[in-house]
Amino acid sequence: MAINTFKRYELKFLLNDEQYNGILPVIHQYMNPDKYCVGGKEYGIYNIYYDTDDNYLIRTSLEKPYYKEKIRLRSYYSPAQPDDRVFLEIKKKIGGIVTKRRVSMTLAQAEDFLKYGNLPPESSKYIQNQVMAELVQFLKTYRIHPAQYISYQRSAFFGKDNNDFRLTFDRKITARRYDLSLANESYGNQIIEEDQHLMEVKIIGSMPLWLSHSLSELGIFKTSFSKYGRAFKGYTLEKMVENGIYVNARNMEFIKTAQRS
Repeated sequence: MAINTFKRYELKFLLNDEQYNGILPVIHQYMNPDKYCVGGKEYGIYNIYYDTDDNYLIRTSLEKPYYKEKIRLRSYYSPAQPDDRVFLEIKKKIGGIVTKRRVSMTLAQAEDFLKYGNLPPESSKYIQNQVMAELVQFLKTYRIHPAQYISYQRSAFFGKDNNDFRLTFDRKITARRYDLSLANESYGNQIIEEDQHLMEVKIIGSMPLWLSHSLSELGIFKTSFSKYGRAFKGYTLEKMVENGIYVNARNMEFIKTAQRS
């Protein structure tokens, strides 16, 4: 079982193809591809988000409180096999600072823990057991179950002069609220346009000047974007339409876009 802890600011930008192609040469000048981008190629990330029966965690998150948290199970394989290593993550945001703590175990162990509370083998490392204790407390606080599948293709980079500075591009962000297991194939509705790229800037300090200048020149502006939040909003609007509840023209276009993707 392995542990990773992250603490940083995360800034998000939604780019079209023209903006993406414009900023990519600059990024290559100052950053290196992540080790998982073998040969410069992107890689897949596959997630199951867990929530309560009344979707408390995502509803609270969308209210933009000072403190919010979520839990997800992540794999870099699709479909994942029972013995494949996956990451169980708790992600918290406090006053704009994002903290992520995660442990690694097999898919079978993770699903058994999340469904029945059965703990995987204890680690000899204190920090790993500490995070597992935090996960146990989370499960005592919230009665959760698989709620949302989200996958995407990612290109990742880190600063040549600063390994703590990371930047990612996600595309083909795919969501569904059924067949909620990482053991199933990746499929569903895409929640951004085909020509869009979600860029996330992950920093501990301030943004580099070269990046600030490039964003300004290309007309790229910071946005508020949550993959789980966007997927949940689309699901909620579809349910409203099914139940005959009025949906305005802007939200109706949101639904049609998701159904076309």
